[in-house]
This record gives sequence, structure tokens and C-alpha cells, in this order.
Amino acid sequence: MSDRIIKKGQGWRLGWKNEKTDYPGLIGGEDWAIELTETEFTEFCRLFEQLATTMTAMKEELMEEERIACEAESDLLWLEVEGFPHAYSLRVILNQGRRCEGNWPAEVVRELYQAIQKLNIF
Repeated sequence: MSDRIIKKGQGWRLGWKNEKTDYPGLIGGEDWAIELTETEFTEFCRLFEQLATTMTAMKEELMEEERIACEAESDLLWLEVEGFPHAYSLRVILNQGRRCEGNWPAEVVRELYQAIQKLNIF
């Protein structure tokens, strides 16, 4: 079995190294990437799941043309989704240490979310 898991699609990348390192996780977009600690990567996945669930639930509450922005935060990360319940962008900011920021456009977020759900690294 490989010590590295790399998943990528049009406009997104995810990575994980199964070795002792400070930054085993990787998230990235078309032209950027951020290495994450294990805790940061876990928090990113958890907060993204929380926001995706919220957006799905909002589908019943909003009119078709209504846009919405939702955010979720922990001590380590801040995430925001913005758009329609079926198509929204995702933005991430690291709150500690390195102070990094990245974002994905609405066209790639669904595929990124599906890839995260299929990662079995923990």
C-alpha cells in the first residue's frame, strides 16, 4: 500500500502522507496548495461536512434564486460557503501559525466534497 494518497480533479487537490511528518495533509486548488497538520486536516473535513449538510438543508428554506453564505469555525480553521444550495464556493483560512488562505469555485466544490467523503485515512 502506498504511503501517500493523492486525489485531484479539475480545480482541486487533496493529499495525505501516512508517515510521521508535521504536515501530512494537503488541500489545494488550481494554482495553490496548503499543507495541513493532521488536526487541521481533520477539522477541515469536519467543518466542510457541517457546511455541506447545512447547504443541503437550506434547499427547502430558500427560493430558487436566493443565494446564501454560511461559515463554520474552530480554533484552527475558518470555512465559508457562498452561493446556492446546489452550487456554492468554498473558502478556507487557517487561524493559527501559518495564516494561509485558499478557495474553490462553485464548479469544483461538489467533486471536492465527494473526494473527501471517500478518503479513508483515519
